[in-house]
Amino acid sequence: MRQNDLAAPSPGDGLESAVYEPELGQLPDVSEKDAEKVNTTGTTTIGITTDDGVVIATDMRASLGGRFVSNKNVQKVEQIHPTGALTLVGSVGGAQSFIRSLRAEVNLYEARRGENMNIEALATLAGNFARGGPFFAINPILGGVDDEGHHVYSIDPAGGVMEDDYTVTGSGLTVAYGTLEREYSDDLTLDEAKQVAASGIKAAVERDTGSGNGVFLAEVTGEGVDINGHRDFDEVL
Repeated sequence: MRQNDLAAPSPGDGLESAVYEPELGQLPDVSEKDAEKVNTTGTTTIGITTDDGVVIATDMRASLGGRFVSNKNVQKVEQIHPTGALTLVGSVGGAQSFIRSLRAEVNLYEARRGENMNIEALATLAGNFARGGPFFAINPILGGVDDEGHHVYSIDPAGGVMEDDYTVTGSGLTVAYGTLEREYSDDLTLDEAKQVAASGIKAAVERDTGSGNGVFLAEVTGEGVDINGHRDFDEVL
C-alpha cells in the first residue's frame, strides 16, 4: 500500500471538511451590557465554610432589572454533585443551563470512573464552562465537601475561580459582606454558619431591591446536601 493511500481526504474530494481535521469553535461575544446583567437582575448569595461542612444561603426573589418582582419563591441553590451545590446568579436561562451542564458532567465522570469528581476539579470545570460557553451573565457560588476538605468557590462571568472561607455574589453583595465581616469567625459550627449566612441575606434584603422574600439555606456535608426555604428570618436567626 502506498503512503498516499492513508492521506486524509481533501475538500476537493467533495467533502465539506477533512475528517481528520477538527473544527475549532469560537468563544461567544459577551458585550459590556451582558456582563452588567449580573447586577441588574438582582439577587444575593452567600457561601461559608466550617469544620463540619459548607453553608450556602440565597434570597428567594426573582426580579426584572432589579425593579419588578417577577417571582417571590425562587430556589436559587441547587444540588449538582452528591456533596456539592451551586447558586443561581444573574441570567436565569444561563444559570439553569449552566447547572444542567455541570450535573451531566458530574454524572458522566462517576459513570466512567466509578468515583465522584472532587470539588476542585468541579470548580475548574465550572470556570472553563463560564469562560468558553454560552452561559451569559452568571456569577455563581459553588460549595462542596470531598476528601480534601470543605470548599467554597466564586465563579465570575469571565471564568475566574476563587476559593475562600466565605464569599458573596449578586447585587446585594456590598451589604451582605459587611454583615459577614462582622459576624464570621473560623470556628463557626454549621448551625452558627447558617445564622450568619441568613443574617447576611436579611441585611441585603433590607437595602437591595433585587433581593427579598425570604432565604434558602443549603447545608452541605459528607453525607449529602440538604436545602430548606424559610419565609420568616426569625426561623433561622
